[in-house]
Amino acid sequence: MKIIEVKDYTEMSRKAAEYIIDKVCHNPKIKLGLATGGTPIGTYKNLIEDHKKKGTSYQDVTTFNLDEYVGLSGDNKNSYRYFMDEQLFNHIDINKSKTNVPRGDIINFEAECLRYEDLIEKHGGIDLQILGIGSNGHIGFNEPGTSFNSNTHMVELAQSTINANARFFNRIEEVPTKAITMGISSILKSKEILLLVSGENKKEALFKLLNGEINESFPASVLKKHPCVTIIADKAAVAGLKVHC
Repeated sequence: MKIIEVKDYTEMSRKAAEYIIDKVCHNPKIKLGLATGGTPIGTYKNLIEDHKKKGTSYQDVTTFNLDEYVGLSGDNKNSYRYFMDEQLFNHIDINKSKTNVPRGDIINFEAECLRYEDLIEKHGGIDLQILGIGSNGHIGFNEPGTSFNSNTHMVELAQSTINANARFFNRIEEVPTKAITMGISSILKSKEILLLVSGENKKEALFKLLNGEINESFPASVLKKHPCVTIIADKAAVAGLKVHC
């Protein structure tokens, strides 16, 4: 693992965007794995700004999002498809047909999980996967206890995850309790992983990742098995940590 320590969330977002832009410029047909939530918003803003000012093109880029809430259609303002459109896709020149998010409003979820996993494989896999980390160590929506061998699947969200996501909803009762997510095995198949960590509230999770054992009770620990992981973390997240990785 390579760790890049930055001053704050603003610098983390800028560094992450620069990292992604460099990859896109060197491989215009890159397959990007994208994440949602509060952590990558600043990164996406920087990508948009660069696109408008410098013209970096995403016309040939294909994207795969990590997850989607079960029960929400793509036009629901709380869906991750809507999030990605609003936070990134609507503001760059990407071909929407090349942007892939699991479908959360269908009946046969098992078939959807198989379809999504197969779709990634048919595109040759993900070149660069962007990740955040949950306070309980979840990556994607893979909660503690998820098998390291898991492919795309439907999950019951932990209460801590529901609580963390409640800020995006009017009431906590509106937060979906299930989601479709790339599995841990799916994520590990990515050729490269970029993990973004910001804030004191992620300090304990980062400590466990860097210093703890590899265990399914802390899903992010599996990243130690991946040969190419870069972590960009701000001072609030790394302050005082001793790293043994």
